[in-house]
Amino acid sequence: MLAVVGDLVEDVVVWADEPLRIATDTAARVFRARGGSAANVTALAAPLVPTRFIGRVGADAAGDALANDLAAAGVDVRVQREGRTGTVVLLIDADGERTMFPDRGASALLVDVDETWLDGVAWLHLPAYGLEREPMRHELVRLAAVARERGIRVSADASSTGLIAGLGTDVALDLFRAIAPDLVFANADEAALLGLAGGGAIAASVADTVVVKHGPLPTDVIVGGEPAERVNVAPVADIRDLTGAGDAFAAGYLAAVLCGADAATACLAGHASAASVLANPGAHTS
Repeated sequence: MLAVVGDLVEDVVVWADEPLRIATDTAARVFRARGGSAANVTALAAPLVPTRFIGRVGADAAGDALANDLAAAGVDVRVQREGRTGTVVLLIDADGERTMFPDRGASALLVDVDETWLDGVAWLHLPAYGLEREPMRHELVRLAAVARERGIRVSADASSTGLIAGLGTDVALDLFRAIAPDLVFANADEAALLGLAGGGAIAASVADTVVVKHGPLPTDVIVGGEPAERVNVAPVADIRDLTGAGDAFAAGYLAAVLCGADAATACLAGHASAASVLANPGAHTS
């Protein structure tokens, strides 16, 4: 089983149909969808391997709806209930690039997770959004330690350059080292900011394996600080929304590894999973 700890929120996705017109109307289409990096990974991995979501939503109708929707996708949902469910507004330009306005609400207040929620888990995945602030930051570090004691493999996703800049690069690196993941995912910008690109001592200190994504360009797999694989990405037509592509990659990659795949094969599975969401609003395949 793959377990993922983090956000379950409502996404309000705005597809701009023209360049943003400041101080007046901009033609757009607006969609509402289940969101949150952790929830996205579990929903997209659920058709491939057993998955469990661990997080917190508000004690409100939105929390009910999101938890039920995630369960309907085949995910074992374990949530604390308190406060107000979070919302993320995503502005998507005509090229598919995202600008995000997150209000994480109850998601950021995860604390004191029941350790039995890790029973039966083989792999624990931690998006770095959960490291933004306390108390969730400490909770992710604690759960990673519990997982390692149980022999559960751990991965983390760098998630956001804005998050890394807000924490400070040194603080972010120290938090990754405290989690001590077996595997870290990062896109090219995140890897450059953290000093992981191309491998080296920093990459080796963060995780045994670092997977750096470059959009349509080949994905790099770095093992022990040394470049190990370069995996080509198949072309994708009709890209409209990059939201959740990284989550989809993580879902495909981790599911493949849990099924016994090597890193190169897992990258191909990640690429296929990411491609499946690029034509739709948010991290959804349809």
